[in-house]
Amino acid sequence: MNGSYFQLDTVIISGGVIHLIDTKNYSDDYFWENGKLYFLSTKKECKNPVEQLNRGLLLFKQLLHSLKLNYLVEAFAIFIHPEFTLYQAPTDLPIIHPTQVKRFIDELDKTKSVLNDGHKKLAQALISLNQPKNPFEKLPEYKYEQLRKGIFSKCCETQLFVVNLNRFLCLKCGESEKIEDAIIRNVNEYKFLFPDRKITTSSIQEWCQTGLSKRTITRVLKKHFTAFGNTSNTFYK
Repeated sequence: MNGSYFQLDTVIISGGVIHLIDTKNYSDDYFWENGKLYFLSTKKECKNPVEQLNRGLLLFKQLLHSLKLNYLVEAFAIFIHPEFTLYQAPTDLPIIHPTQVKRFIDELDKTKSVLNDGHKKLAQALISLNQPKNPFEKLPEYKYEQLRKGIFSKCCETQLFVVNLNRFLCLKCGESEKIEDAIIRNVNEYKFLFPDRKITTSSIQEWCQTGLSKRTITRVLKKHFTAFGNTSNTFYK
């Protein structure tokens, strides 16, 4: 819009209101202070999803205006992880907490909606404007062998260590993360960086470099992905 790129996870077009949804899978405890988001354990500031949401909302409204459409728009950051807790959150923040997700979906389901030609015009415009690749994104050349392996903190990028059967811990910033969540996060990074490589228990064990057993990694992969092949050459999608 006007030469600016912005990202929308989900757009729900309905007769009464258009919802812009940004889904977040944050876990652990956080607190809100002076318009910023912080880790509760370390008091370090982390990326604020509301800022990104508001930027997308502003540009989306400009898009509506350019199409000569006048619809009510609401934007929400939805936190879906059951272990996410946010302290000191103002009641007017545009966020949906994990305990509110079902209610939010139920409200959408029971709201009657009649779409008109304007809604179809908007949907077609969004499809035509969609950019599969950001032209301003410049990735350096890299090879698998060059990259440092391991699971790193989302906050300070220090390598995480297993502290018990269920969690990793960063010894620098104090951030903790469930082992299962960390493995899935790293599998997604592996898929993004190397789309032509197969996801196998061995490849993810090597990529994560955490000392976790193949049994643990296989359990996580089977839970979140679909297995293909036989026992000797199983891979996941």
